[in-house]
This record gives sequence, C-alpha cells and structure tokens, in this order.
Amino acid sequence: MTRMAALSGETVGSRAIWMGETHVAPRVSSGPHHHGKSETGIFVVAGHPEFIYSEEGHEVRLTTKPGDYIYVPPFVHHIESNAHSDEEAVVVIARTTQEAIVENLEDL
Repeated sequence: MTRMAALSGETVGSRAIWMGETHVAPRVSSGPHHHGKSETGIFVVAGHPEFIYSEEGHEVRLTTKPGDYIYVPPFVHHIESNAHSDEEAVVVIARTTQEAIVENLEDL
C-alpha cells in the first residue's frame, strides 16, 4: 500500500485533519488492525477494495466500488483488502489525527 499526504500539518499546516490518497496493489491485504482514537473516512476512487470487520462474532465484508464512502469509527478492528482483485484500488482517506495510528492485532 502506498500512501500520499495531500492535506496535513506538513503540507498545509492543518492541525486536526489529515487527508491523502492510498494505492493498493492487486492481491494485497492488510493484517487486522485499528486506528486508535482516529476516525477515518474513505472514498473509493478506483477498484473494488473490501473492508472486513467483526460484528457480534460474525465477519462482515463490505465490497466497494468507485463512488462509495466508508466510515471507520475509532478503535474498530478491521482489515483493508484488495486480495481478490486483479486491479489496483485507489482510495482517498480523511482522518482526525495527524499521525497514522496503526495498532496491529492478532485477529479481528
């Protein structure tokens, strides 16, 4: 996964919001993780990435398409996946912290 900051403390002097673009290669998936206190908003530009999380002990898999929005609340355990695709996924991400909080987990 390649992330590029667009609006951040470094690029424009923002204090709270961070916004940027992520490119996810075909057949790539993150491990289970959460983003701590950070809220994350995602806009799908290209591809069909999946967002996987657990709800009441059941795996939930959101398959997206260009134009979809995804909200990831603070501390929600999830996986970001492009594992079942032959095309790159491109998403725009906005988060409520300047630092990229990633707490890796053993499982969802």
